[in-house]
Amino acid sequence: FHDKKVAKANHNMFAYKFTEVTDGTKRRVADNDDDGEKGAGAKLAALLEMCKVDDVIVVVSRWFGGIHLGPVRFKYIAAVGRDALVEGGFL
Repeated sequence: FHDKKVAKANHNMFAYKFTEVTDGTKRRVADNDDDGEKGAGAKLAALLEMCKVDDVIVVVSRWFGGIHLGPVRFKYIAAVGRDALVEGGFL
């Protein structure tokens, strides 16, 4: 990575959602992981549901910059996830 901050990201949270079709049967597949940022994966999964998107994965990475953000960090994680969906053309 050219950006040393990005290279040091120590929390990579994600959520994904897609529809799998096997023998004509559709099955919704979804999961998330918070990578130690308790509850962040679930927040991203809720974002995917709220935005009604499918066939997508959203990943948000963060690093500790010296300031404890507390619960407000979830607002930032969700906002970055939404920005990624917009940038990717899903919204």
